[in-house]
Amino acid sequence: MYERSLLPPKHSFFLFGPRGTGKSTWLKKVFPKAFWIDLLEPELFRFYSAGPERLKEILKERSEKIIVIDEIQKVPDLLDVIHSLIEKKLGYQFIMTGSSARKLKKHGVNLLGGRALKKHMSPFYASEIGDSFDLKKNLKLGMLPVVVDSPIPKEVLNAYVGIYLKEEVQAEGMVRNVGDFARFLEIMSFSHGSIINASTISRDCQIARKTVESYLLILEDLLLSFTLQVFRRKAKRTLATSSKFYYFDSGVFYSARPHNLYDVENEKEGPALEGLVAQHLKAWTDAQIEKHHLDFWRTSTKLEVDFIVSGKNCFLAIEVKNNKTVHPKDLRTLEIFTQDYPEATPILLYRGKHLYKQKNILCYPIDQYLSKIHPDQPLPGS
Repeated sequence: MYERSLLPPKHSFFLFGPRGTGKSTWLKKVFPKAFWIDLLEPELFRFYSAGPERLKEILKERSEKIIVIDEIQKVPDLLDVIHSLIEKKLGYQFIMTGSSARKLKKHGVNLLGGRALKKHMSPFYASEIGDSFDLKKNLKLGMLPVVVDSPIPKEVLNAYVGIYLKEEVQAEGMVRNVGDFARFLEIMSFSHGSIINASTISRDCQIARKTVESYLLILEDLLLSFTLQVFRRKAKRTLATSSKFYYFDSGVFYSARPHNLYDVENEKEGPALEGLVAQHLKAWTDAQIEKHHLDFWRTSTKLEVDFIVSGKNCFLAIEVKNNKTVHPKDLRTLEIFTQDYPEATPILLYRGKHLYKQKNILCYPIDQYLSKIHPDQPLPGS
């Protein structure tokens, strides 16, 4: 069992994260004496769905002041009751977990009007699993605790997407045709780390463009993917307009990607490597108290820097290369970006073993860089 870096807030908070990231495991360890309401249990789900106000009566009979409500999106009307209890200042700390934001958005929930903090449980950081982190292995298996902690990680990973399809998408009636959505998940694996082209995806999936757009929203609502926007601050060039797509975990990308005899491994390794870096950077930006942004930079002439991390005392331009050596051409877009933004720190992540500077660009071994990312510390190179 690995230690998570997340520090427990002292006030009420939401804890969002995809299934399998260890939200319940962490909460049971940190709050062992909490009163626990698991809305995945059919009896409790029916009980609170029929009368959310029953929570008040139940708590009157309980001595616990820390209340965990697991999978709050199952009964979003409970939030009105929780809001009322927090307003009365009765000394309760409510902890509400969720693996889907869809129902909360659908019901227009405002997350308790800011009266509860919003925290994220991401897949493992490399720093959390220490010496067990192996770039080559975790590139394919990913960093999901439910996979990493399993004695049969490949089998668990292969079942992961299917569980989401069955228990979230199909059970909640999110789509009319589950087969179309399953095919969409496969097709989107070819867009991992790439610009979203809804027309191309529509053609490949043989579904309407509007359906593609709705499916993309479902993926984000289920926390299975995220998108990055183009960095536009004080732009000096004509920039691209489309966003960039990532599955939330490199292992989930590998699992969703169809496997064929004619596959070239490098065609999957490159996007997986970029995605592994992306998920670490996103986890870090989500964990910061001060607002930080994770974007990418791409011009209309297709010059691109994979990641731009910006915030208080942080402005990094990060390029990822699946090479063991750094070639002069690998540095070109970082050089161009720093011409436009001389205050940025350019970093090139590569598969080699040596940390050095070339043309004022920090060339950093990827495994070393990822292992130094910690939510409570500045990003390496800042």
